Amino acid sequence: MIIDTIRWNKTNVKLIDQRLLPGELKYVECFTDKDIYEAIKKMKVRGAPAIGVAGAYGVYLGARESKAKDIANFKKDLKKTIKYLAAARPTARNLFWALEEMEKVIIKYQDKSISLVKNMLFKKANDILKEDIKICRTLGKHGAKLFKKNSTVLTHCNAGGLATGGYGTALGVILSAAKKIKQVYADETRPVLQGGRLTVWELVKYKIPVILICDNMAASRMAEGKINAVVVGADRISSNGDTANKIGTYNLAILAKYHKIPFYVAAPVSTFDLLSKTGKDISIEERSPDEVRKMGNKNLTVKNVRVENPSFDVTPVKLITAIITERGVIQRPTRTKIKKVIE
Repeated sequence: MIIDTIRWNKTNVKLIDQRLLPGELKYVECFTDKDIYEAIKKMKVRGAPAIGVAGAYGVYLGARESKAKDIANFKKDLKKTIKYLAAARPTARNLFWALEEMEKVIIKYQDKSISLVKNMLFKKANDILKEDIKICRTLGKHGAKLFKKNSTVLTHCNAGGLATGGYGTALGVILSAAKKIKQVYADETRPVLQGGRLTVWELVKYKIPVILICDNMAASRMAEGKINAVVVGADRISSNGDTANKIGTYNLAILAKYHKIPFYVAAPVSTFDLLSKTGKDISIEERSPDEVRKMGNKNLTVKNVRVENPSFDVTPVKLITAIITERGVIQRPTRTKIKKVIE
């Protein structure tokens, strides 16, 4: 099953406003790079691969809006657009990867006409979307081989079709292994509830058995033997394998290690950042305190209490059993193994 997370719609980018799920399935249209920036910043679109696709289309929309009459000024406009979009969310590596891919197009055709560059940017954005879906399907097939019959799997946050071009990374693995999976446990994933709102919504559509649990229930379910594998997505993976993912992932990795449960990370090669030597080099986004203080417009705590709200945490590579990519599974990841797969 492919979810229409983000698509080109004749003259604009059409994407699901994920803030409204599961109550309402609503599509919004983005006509400019500013619309794309807002969609990423406000989490209308979310999930590292999906953000990357959106960013690629954002570059094209910026190019389309440029009033430059010569290629030199056109390139200046595009550099500003790329820098602008890169500031939308700092942690997701796929956004920067996609922007870099779009910049390569600009460099390759810098001696050609403005109209040709625009056409090639549009083609590249479409290719990035198509390739993402293909990559996730391949990744899912590799990951499915890791599971035994009647597996019970825990996942955190949302790494499904909504977080990608339409198929998913961690949920892509689960979808590919569906015949072998007896039960999926989904963490609610505080504070924005991507697990409860989005992952459950997807799994119900896929008709895969799912049980929703609070984030703090994972340990007891593991101790009871109800979970025999954990699979999550990733927003950025350093060159040694340390992995940034939704806050709470690190907790699960520690719990999985203690209970001797395999802990898998599913991510495309574009999520790896070889310039980050370890997880300490990964910039962690701090989001609005009101995500923790409130549920909608209702206060959940004392008004204006100080809040720390990092959107991600970093799981050390020593806690990761394997990283699943479209190029194969990296068992017991090391810097050398990762470099071999990436290069």
